[in-house]
Formats: sequence, C-alpha cells, structure tokens
Amino acid sequence: MSTSAGRPTAPFDRGHTDDLMAFLAASPSPYHAVANAAARLEKAGFRQVFETDAWDGTAGGRYVLRGGAIVAWYVPEGASAHTPFRIIGAHTDSPNLRVKPLPDTGAHGWRQVAVEVYGGALLNTWLDRDLGLAGRITLRDGSDRLVTVDRPVLRVPQLAVHLDRSVNNDGLKLDRQRHMQPVWGLGDAREGDLLAFVADEVGVAADDIVGWDLMPYPVEPPAYLGRDRELVAGPRMDNLLSVHAATAALAAAVTTAGADLPYIPVLAAFDHEENGSQSDTGADGPLLGTVLERSVLARGGTFEDRARAFAGTVCLSSDTGHAVHPNYAERHDPTHQPRANGGPILKVNVNMRYATDGAGRAAFAAVCERAGVPWQSFVSNNAMPCGTTIGPITAARHGITTVDIGVAILSMHSARELCGADDPFHLANALTAFLEG
Repeated sequence: MSTSAGRPTAPFDRGHTDDLMAFLAASPSPYHAVANAAARLEKAGFRQVFETDAWDGTAGGRYVLRGGAIVAWYVPEGASAHTPFRIIGAHTDSPNLRVKPLPDTGAHGWRQVAVEVYGGALLNTWLDRDLGLAGRITLRDGSDRLVTVDRPVLRVPQLAVHLDRSVNNDGLKLDRQRHMQPVWGLGDAREGDLLAFVADEVGVAADDIVGWDLMPYPVEPPAYLGRDRELVAGPRMDNLLSVHAATAALAAAVTTAGADLPYIPVLAAFDHEENGSQSDTGADGPLLGTVLERSVLARGGTFEDRARAFAGTVCLSSDTGHAVHPNYAERHDPTHQPRANGGPILKVNVNMRYATDGAGRAAFAAVCERAGVPWQSFVSNNAMPCGTTIGPITAARHGITTVDIGVAILSMHSARELCGADDPFHLANALTAFLEG
C-alpha cells in the first residue's frame, strides 16, 4: 500500500463493490459464505486448521470453519504470546425461510415445501419472488455437501387483490404458518419428495441424506440502481456486506503489512446472529474465545499472557444499520440521519444495545481518518426500540473493547436490500486501516 502525506492510499474502490455483488450471488446460505471467504483467504496464503488437531505457534495465516461460521487470524513474525488481537466481527446469516424436517406438504393439487421463518424477516418481501434452494446436506458417512439450485423452483404466491379487497387500505396481514409455504409443483403432496430432488441435484443417493439445512433464496442477482448507478440492490447485505469487507481487509492487511503488523488481525464471522447468537457457531458461544486462547497457548503463552492479550484487544463489530428513509424520516432520530454513500456509521446506544463508548468513538474516528474515508453517527429514535448486534455479546463474554459500526442501508431484513455503491469500499478501507494498527 503506497502512502501520501503519511497516510495509506485506500486499496479498494468501485471494483470492490463489483466483487461484493459477485460474493452475494455466490453465497445464498451461511455455509456458502464461509466457503467463499475461506477460498479467498487461501489465495492470500491462509490454511485451514482443525479444532481436533494440535496447533502450533508459527507465523502465518490460519482459519477454522465450523458450520456457518469462520474465524481466521494471522500471526506476524515475532508476535509474542501476549500480543493483542485486532478483531473484525460480523455474521453470516440473514432472515429467511428454512425447510422443516418433514419438507413435503401441499393441498388442492399443489405441491408445497414446509418452511419455518428464520429471524425477523420482512415476510411480504418473500411473496411472488422466484426462489432457488441452497444450504447443506449431511450424508450417512458424516460428510457435508453444499447445495445450490440456482434457478427458480419455488414461489410463495400472494393472494390476488380480487380476493382481498381491503389489502391496500388495511394492510397486508400474513400468518407465518398458513401463508408462507412456497409452491413448487402440481400433484399429490405425498409425491413431492424434496429430498429426492435435492439428492439428484447434488449427485448422491436420496437414502444417503440423513440431515439437511436448506433454505429458499431469491435468484434475482444483485444490481446497480439509480440514474448514475450510485446504489446497489441485492440480497443478504445484512450482513454479508460486512463479511465480504472483512475478508478483503484481512487479506489486504496481510499482503501489504504482513510481518510488520503490530497486532494479530482476526476475522470472526458468526452464524445465528439473527436469532440471538446462542449456538456453537454463534457469537454467544465459546468459538471465538477458544480460538484466541488456543492461539496464545500455541505461542507458549500462559493465563497471564492470555489476560494481557485480551486486555489490549479491540473488536470492530461490523453490521448493517439504518440509512434515513425518505418516506419515513420521522422514524429516525432527527439529528442522526445517516445517508447512503456517506461512509461507515458508528452505532451508539447508551443502554448498550451497541457496545460503543466514547473511547471507541475516538478509536474509530482515528481509523477512518487514517483510511481517508468519511464516517457518520447512528442513534435510534428514542421512541423506537433499538436493535442489537454481536458487539455487546463479544464485549461481555470476552472482556474485549468493542465498537459497533457498519454500513447504512434501506430495507433491512427484506429479501432485497439497498445501499450506496461507495459505502462497501469505504467500509473495507476503514477495516484495513484498523487491522494494520
């Protein structure tokens, strides 16, 4: 990375946004997202290590995969056992529909797939969309296979206005159980056999599938939008936008700084944030703490070294936030109204729904100044409940200084969200500067 006037030149531009769109399209499930992130890190010299193996303390990049989560880190040459970490936290899951254990259902000559609503999805945005099917299957031998049926096979049909004349006046009311089951064909529901279809798509015997985590997804690709293509519309920006930026930032920091990094840079992308993070792959589980502690011990460290390393560690919890909505501006705080392409947002909530404090604000401001990117502040309207992130969980569980940030978007939790086309690379440049110290 070249420098000018003592500051690094930002490595990412609109090409990063192009790459984000490809990443979103190729990552229809958390399992695809971590596989794609891992593949990108391997190109930067990282190698996979397994939790069941002994770890060594040599320099270099490593990553651990567990289901829909990935933790990756780089140990610079000369790092001591108490060298602190610089962590970017994110999550790989998005609100959507998930296939139930008994998937085949239907009525009145329609074959349907039984689904459960995952997270806080905007249900109406899933209506009348062409849906593919993605996720993973587990085979009888214990191995996993990714599933990607990237063509329209399902659809959640909306009721015609002729049969609900009040819908435009009284609002659409959807029952999660009765109204969200997609159709995928005609005939006897008992002959639907979704798993046989999936087995044929993947190239395995249906009897070999003993477990599955499958989810419909919109097959419409991400796209630039607006007169000057200044916006991006696409799925799963919450929060694959942050996963993509963090992966790019980690690879860039290692490539440009490498052995000169003063800290150990870490990417921690968790699953299950959208339903509380309480799982073995969620931020409220032991995964991150175990990986960091094992890294300390592998370098010959003790409990004292672990305590010193954690005390000097800082985490940027990167998740999307709310841009001011032009049609609902009254729902936002009147003096904190982040705008698209205004740079990353610093999230603040004094009730600790976000982990940012004054010191965190100063640290983030310094990072953005070093990266040469604009930034904005976000605070919720006092009359509106505030969302939360993995930030407070990370801070409380590990005693790590944590700052909540992200990119401002519209239509959060929709099947298709909207952001400024410049904000993804603004975020990636800020994250790179953070990891470089």
